[in-house]
Amino acid sequence: MFTIDDLADRLGSYLPDDEIRQVKRAFYFAEQAHDGQRRRSGEPYVTHPLAVANILANMHMDHQSLMAAMLHDVIEDTHVPRDALAKQFGEDVANLVDGVSKLAKIAFQDKAVAQAENLQKMVLAMSRDIRVIIVKLADRLHNMRTLGSLRPDKKRRIARETLELYARIASRLGINTIQIELEDLAFKAIHPMRAERIQRAVAAARGTRRSMMQNIQHRLQEGLDDAGLQSKVHGRQKHLMSIYRKMRSKQRSFNELMDVFGFRIIAQNIDDCYRILGIVHRLYKPVPGRFKDYIAIPKANGYQSLHTTLFGLNGFPIEVQIRTRDMDTMANNGIAAHWLYKAGQTDRPLGDGSHARAQEWVKNLVEIQRNAGSSLEFIEHVKNDLFPDDIYVFTPKGHIMELPHNATAVDFAYAVHTDIGNSCIACRINRHLASLSAPLTSGQTVEIITAPGATPNINWLSFVVTAKARASIRHYLKHQERSDSVQLGRRLLSKALSAFGTRLEELPPGRMEAFLHEEQLENVDDLLHAIGLGNRISYSTARRLVDEQMTLDNPTLPQQDALEINPHNVAVHFARCCYPLPGDEVIGHINAGRGLEVHRRECQQAQKFYRREADQCLALVWPNTLDEDFPSALRLDVATRRGLLAELTERIDSSDADVEQIRIQEHDARLSVVTLTLAVRDRVHLARVIKRLRGVPGLERITRVINTPAAPSTPV
Repeated sequence: MFTIDDLADRLGSYLPDDEIRQVKRAFYFAEQAHDGQRRRSGEPYVTHPLAVANILANMHMDHQSLMAAMLHDVIEDTHVPRDALAKQFGEDVANLVDGVSKLAKIAFQDKAVAQAENLQKMVLAMSRDIRVIIVKLADRLHNMRTLGSLRPDKKRRIARETLELYARIASRLGINTIQIELEDLAFKAIHPMRAERIQRAVAAARGTRRSMMQNIQHRLQEGLDDAGLQSKVHGRQKHLMSIYRKMRSKQRSFNELMDVFGFRIIAQNIDDCYRILGIVHRLYKPVPGRFKDYIAIPKANGYQSLHTTLFGLNGFPIEVQIRTRDMDTMANNGIAAHWLYKAGQTDRPLGDGSHARAQEWVKNLVEIQRNAGSSLEFIEHVKNDLFPDDIYVFTPKGHIMELPHNATAVDFAYAVHTDIGNSCIACRINRHLASLSAPLTSGQTVEIITAPGATPNINWLSFVVTAKARASIRHYLKHQERSDSVQLGRRLLSKALSAFGTRLEELPPGRMEAFLHEEQLENVDDLLHAIGLGNRISYSTARRLVDEQMTLDNPTLPQQDALEINPHNVAVHFARCCYPLPGDEVIGHINAGRGLEVHRRECQQAQKFYRREADQCLALVWPNTLDEDFPSALRLDVATRRGLLAELTERIDSSDADVEQIRIQEHDARLSVVTLTLAVRDRVHLARVIKRLRGVPGLERITRVINTPAAPSTPV
């Protein structure tokens, strides 16, 4: 059984004696705090924090991280408060432990909400100290190693969470050793039979291909030795999860996969890496399109290496990775390599660039968390953000930006800066104007064109892929929606107050404050927001503000001037039951939760609202100038014939209108009913469209749709 003395002996290779004593003191404190507690396997609970510290020792983490590993469950599972840890071991260690601890004392609705809230807490702690996530990953790794004592359903739940979140975080931070083991352990827990079969197949293939792999390794090593390069060739194999993913994505059996095994060459320096590349390409022909230079352009997590694929013996491919020893350490330990330098294990700041990238990533996570509407929305953004990065594009000044596969110019804009994304209107790709929604590819130079006053478009949400872009767009639109509903609420309340002969600014001193206190509202904007969304009635609110003794026994609308429609306000909606157009007589209905809904005055739905909820209806007028299209619907009874739809769309197009939707229903053997949804500017424009359609041969009747019951139809 592994003991604290065994760990202390290992730590002696890179930590001074006084720091080792502090780690041992943290262990004895944890042992006492967890006294009497046991794991499900029956072992004393303190074996778990000791094992977590041992994982961190393999990565040569600093003594404070090791102390936090010893103490990481003390706050959560014992009666020891955070302040006691801070007093005993200092604020840094206490903050690390607190960052790893779950929100155990809060009752959540379900496990998804609990996971999301705990992730938010951990991200905020990571923003203060990145070591929080390294301790957490080590904790999760040991938990995955000891899943055997749990129920099968709980095993699968923890394994899926590990794959979706923690393995991806390890990959994002470049900690390859933890990522691979987490993925394989999760794969075995979710698909035990598949994992066992692949493991057996790998063992069998290793035996049948051993002599061939040894021959290739010997030839590569001999070629490097002849060139006088002090480099070492190592054989390597893909891990189980990687093999399984490749089998699924390429729809192949294990026997059809020829690149399960490969080689890694460790060079003395970067110059030797490129010399070695030339030698291996001379010994074996490279596969076109399979070379990647991650030394010149490192991955976002700091990973550096040359990757190439060669045609080996019998034509099967050989994957070769070429890197220096420092790069290999970085590939295995990622940001944890930063603390090798801090501990004096290297004379260069190994992993410093990776550490800076990790800090920038965490900074983006904090911004996403700030913009997310809820913890569940935040965790979905994080999961989307953790998919492997795939493409490299350039700014006009030559800076490299790494983005996910299928990222667009809008994703690029938000990656540069949130303000650039919010104000972008167009882009140039390789100096040519291009669509904002076009997927980017590696090597392109992207220039974003911005304009003062430009705002995000809701349609961007249909094609952006990065979490930062999605969260920033949603945050802006939510803020804009509130701003618009406050503006509408102010107009509605002002109209209602004017009917009582007063204005918002003329209310008695303290009356508004008293009203807000009675209704438990924080400020006037909250009141106006509720009115604009229809959750409060402007007339009844105005009555109470004018005279708090007034009762609400008479819902009749007072005489008031009509309210001008602002079609750009997101709290204003145009009813689809009657399709109001500029030029129509319209009334408004305050719809709870949606805001102001505009109806044609003759609309049956509007008449019903007026009879039942007169105090929620108001007169509306159109503004004098409008420069946008509105939906409208027409019904055509027309003789069925070939080429009918083509003629209809041609006539509509010649009238400078757009077709949003066409539905056709057979009325009888001779006639069809065609329902057209069009985009037109106003009643006059619609009249021109109708005039053009009247010339269609076989047309018997054309009417404007209003309150027509939905009938089964075939979309065209």
